[in-house]
Amino acid sequence: MDEESPSSLTDICMAWVCHNVEVLCVTQEDGSLHFRHCPLFPQELADQLLHKMADEGVLNDRTVGVFQNPEHLRLRRVYIRSAQLSAEAFRLSLCPHKLQELNASHIHSDVTISDILHSLTSNKLCRQGLQTLLMDGLRLYGEAGEESLQASFSMLRGLKKLSLAWTDLDDGGLEDICAMPMLESLDVSGTNITDLTPLLNCQSRLMSLTAHGLQKLEMPTSSFILVLSKLQLMRHLDISNDRLVMDGDRLVQQLLERPGILPQLVSLDVSGWRGVSYATVQAFVEDRPGLRFIGLLATGAGGSELLCGDGNLKVAGESNLTQLCECLRRYSDRESFIREVLAHIYSHTSGMEEPQPHIIKLVLAGMRHHTDSLHVQLVASACVFNLTVQELVLGMPLRLLGNVVQQLLTAMKNFPNHEQLQKNCLLTLCSDHILQVVPFDRYEAAKLIMMLLGNHEDQTVQRMAVAIVSILVSKLNTEEISELGAEAFITKQLLSIVQQKASLGVVDSTLKFALSALWNLTDETPTACRHFIQCQGIELYMELLESYYSESSIQQKLLGLLNNIVEVEELRMGLMNEDLVEHIVSLLINPMVEVDVSYFAGGILAHLISVRGPVWSLDAELHSTVQEKLHSSVLSWSSPEHAMVSYRTFQPFYPLLHVSQCSGVQLWALWAIQFVCCRNAPQYCNMLQSEGGTDILRVLSSHPDTHSDVKCLSENILTILERNLHPANSVEDFH
Repeated sequence: MDEESPSSLTDICMAWVCHNVEVLCVTQEDGSLHFRHCPLFPQELADQLLHKMADEGVLNDRTVGVFQNPEHLRLRRVYIRSAQLSAEAFRLSLCPHKLQELNASHIHSDVTISDILHSLTSNKLCRQGLQTLLMDGLRLYGEAGEESLQASFSMLRGLKKLSLAWTDLDDGGLEDICAMPMLESLDVSGTNITDLTPLLNCQSRLMSLTAHGLQKLEMPTSSFILVLSKLQLMRHLDISNDRLVMDGDRLVQQLLERPGILPQLVSLDVSGWRGVSYATVQAFVEDRPGLRFIGLLATGAGGSELLCGDGNLKVAGESNLTQLCECLRRYSDRESFIREVLAHIYSHTSGMEEPQPHIIKLVLAGMRHHTDSLHVQLVASACVFNLTVQELVLGMPLRLLGNVVQQLLTAMKNFPNHEQLQKNCLLTLCSDHILQVVPFDRYEAAKLIMMLLGNHEDQTVQRMAVAIVSILVSKLNTEEISELGAEAFITKQLLSIVQQKASLGVVDSTLKFALSALWNLTDETPTACRHFIQCQGIELYMELLESYYSESSIQQKLLGLLNNIVEVEELRMGLMNEDLVEHIVSLLINPMVEVDVSYFAGGILAHLISVRGPVWSLDAELHSTVQEKLHSSVLSWSSPEHAMVSYRTFQPFYPLLHVSQCSGVQLWALWAIQFVCCRNAPQYCNMLQSEGGTDILRVLSSHPDTHSDVKCLSENILTILERNLHPANSVEDFH
């Protein structure tokens, strides 16, 4: 699907069914699931549902049971690639259908090719109607002695396309296959076949042969070419070599030089055979004007204008980006080829000036096919960085970038201790556009990156990881922050970084991002606040307030987090420290200190002297001083031009506006509300209205004991509210 388009309604519905299948079903006696209510599905939708279940990883012996009812869910094109299915579940749920196509490649179970053949041939409709069968990566037999139970390929009378790549298929199996009356396309790549002579039995019908990586082939070159020369109907031939070795026996050279061989050929793949003559390839292509594809990767023969790949003839090679993209399209499942191609892609994409979403999409496909290959992930992640660096990322579809992020996180998770891979992935993720705009699971990303951070002491990795986590946490909702804050190791890890930087006395981006992450992580998250206290965070922050006294940006982040803690009533006693309070008072009243710092200092003091929560346990004179200085300081503040703070809710402020509070406490809360309402009226005026804050302000404003300064500020806010929530009334009042 086009990454610039939204998901189709069908895809959305299929995904929903996949992830709610247990709720929609009842369990049968055998443990399998059946839909409670199942309408008659159009056949194409039934195929799509099965495919989606396999792709989403929810297809197993239980869930596949929903397809045991062929009257309501009729399957024709069955896709169960990489699913976790037993032979019995396959037989009971899928074989009763009139199958036309089956992709059972790389099933993650003990299912064998023999099991699948037995099940298919037990159904007459499948014996006659099945046309396509893909069983790549499976074993022919299971335990020793099963050979006697082998079903015959030749029993599949209607089969036209068969793929058994990377199986243990041998010469005997090939003979059986070549007896199939309708066979037109065969893939025996990477099998144990030593002799292709049985192909002569189907020379009157075979039109496509893929024999990539046949390392056990023992037939002489002359015999091999003789067999191929007899396949006069052949239109697609792939004899590429996955080992990328020299064509020592001149197999490819002799094939290309043989006059009149393979006259119907539309595509030929000889990639991986080094040392093929450019002139021979040129002559072969010129003699076959119907040729539409030729694979020449690592042959050294793709550099001519005729083979550039821009015209009707597509070329897979390494001479230019067009050829390399063709390689990525065709070889995504061939690791040795992908490794070779990605190295060239990296060179070609360095210094790219225009966005290339089609290339990054192809690179991602290679990464998905080889998630367990460090080499592929390492080079591919470097290519991804080249393709998304700076302004290039702005030209990429958001959904495609979301897929990029997911694939990079998968690579990081699979290779947690490989420093260079971690750097490559973090370099790409260090993008404001990706972190702020692109859709992906920010909660899982933040959690994963924090887990991986513990594996690396490299300063570059640390700096990028902390910066990314800081931004990700700021984008999470309250529930996600609470879940993340419940992970004590994250708070501990961030505090460790802060302590490390503080011990060196440095002020760098890593320190600032770590402090911001802790600040955001503790926002409205009592659990994270407790973790912070348990990790001796308050003691550390007291030291930092002293040592970074002249650094307002650091002071603001320190005080901001302490505000989060003091908002939790049961945790306030942890801040009832005379030295700490006196220091915070000094920040409140110092005329040289920026409003940003004074504001947060005032917030801590306002909560500490609040009549709500624990009783003031320090010196009474200090209590009076705080009350007095808080009142006078708030009145002296001028609103800064920048967005100093943002709030998800005003709930922590409402207890401070109670008529029983002292005027300094009330003024601090009112100043905060007025500041954000003036900065962003639509958001905060609506928030105040919906949370019932308007009524609290009216009560405070009209109470006879309310201080005149408090009353004035309350009425200012109510005027702002009236102006923004009821603009028409404000205009009438003005006239």
